Parts: sequence; structure tokens; C-alpha cells
Amino acid sequence: VRGWQIEGVTIQDPESCFIELGVQLAPDVEIFHGVQLLGKTRVGEGAKIGPDSTVKDTEVGERSSLVRTQAEGAKVGADCRVGPFAYLRPGTVLEDEAKLGTFVEVKQSALKRGAKVPHLSYIGDAEIGEGTNIGAGTITANFDGVAKHRTKIGRNVRTGSHTVFVAPIEIGDNA
Repeated sequence: VRGWQIEGVTIQDPESCFIELGVQLAPDVEIFHGVQLLGKTRVGEGAKIGPDSTVKDTEVGERSSLVRTQAEGAKVGADCRVGPFAYLRPGTVLEDEAKLGTFVEVKQSALKRGAKVPHLSYIGDAEIGEGTNIGAGTITANFDGVAKHRTKIGRNVRTGSHTVFVAPIEIGDNA
């Protein structure tokens, strides 16, 4: 932790943070209290991690923010906002300017540039198009009891609250 401080990383509460040796941090990263950075995590310049986040084997882009987030095996682009209380499971990809809000879980899914899943949702095995906004309480029901299927939601789509997308399904652009 002290070595990263010398390299220009701001660590608000060094005694509450844990950073494994394989982690890479760019200058001007800010780490808040209660953060664990594990494995081969890489954090881009100007990003903010925490408080109370655990990030493992995840790429975090420049100027992105992860608040009270659990992330493993994910890729977060530049200028993304994640959390609080978000769970990024392996295979999650957030392109630049994407937003994952409060109590959102994502697995094996991609949110394209500027896509938003603001709160209370599960997105699994899905592709969410550029500029799309997913309403609160949305679920992608990806398992039929035998196999998992994909959900594809196009660009600039607006969905209502409490929507369940039963895969396999595709929603066109601008719906």
C-alpha cells in the first residue's frame, strides 16, 4: 500500500486496504477505505475505487468509479459509474460511459457505450445496446431448466420497471 502511495495513488485509509502484488494502478487513482484489490486487477488513471469494494482480476478504465462493488473477472471501460452494492461476475463487460446502479448483478453480459441499468436488476447472458436504459427491477431470465440462452437488447431502448426478458429473445433498436 505504501509503495502505491509513493507512486501517486491516493489511499484514504491505508490500514483498511489490501492490495495484492499482481495489481497495477495508474497515477491519480483514488482508493477509499475498506478496499481489496486482488489478482491481476488493473485500474486506470483517475479512477476511484470504494469504499468497501472488492475487485479481483478486473480491468477498471480511466475516470471510472466503483462504490461498494464486488467485481471478479470483469472489464469496466472509461468513465463508467458502478454501485453502490453492484456485483460484476465473470464475463461482465461495461463499455465506456456505462452505468450499473444500486443492487445490480451482471454475469456474462455486455453493456455497450452509455447503456444504463440503474437499480435492482439481474442481467445475465445478455447484450445491452448503446444508449439503452433498463428499468428498475428488470431480470433477464436466461435459464430454461436445461440450458442457458442469450438476451439481446438493441440500441436506444427504454424498458419499463419490473420487466422479465425470457431468453432467447431479441429486442430491436429504439424500442
